Amino acid sequence: MSLELINPDDLPVPEMYTQVVIATGTRMVFVSGQQPESRDGKLVGHGDFAAQARLTFDNLGRALRAAGARPEQVGKITIYIVDYNRDVHVPIIEEAQISLFGNHKPANVIVGVAIMSPGYLIEVDAIAVI
Repeated sequence: MSLELINPDDLPVPEMYTQVVIATGTRMVFVSGQQPESRDGKLVGHGDFAAQARLTFDNLGRALRAAGARPEQVGKITIYIVDYNRDVHVPIIEEAQISLFGNHKPANVIVGVAIMSPGYLIEVDAIAVI
């Protein structure tokens, strides 16, 4: 499997993601939206966006491992945030994302949503090629 990461010269170079990802591999892994839940399905970090972001990315890592995928094989993530505020949420997301992906920067999009389940502030899904 290989991912070719491209930031075209005529587009801005983002800090936390890559503009274009070209994936070549034999299997695709689609990970459902991971939420800030403990193993028994209970919300963790009620009202604490940073705690929820850390656990959500940790859960994403666990889901990838279960599929035999590594974080550096992820080509795209989508991040859903309740009441999205760039200034408040982006630094926290960056920290949580780096904890899972390190220097790997998959393509991504952040989607502000009005509400998910009560108390849930973030959800992240992923597509990997292995």
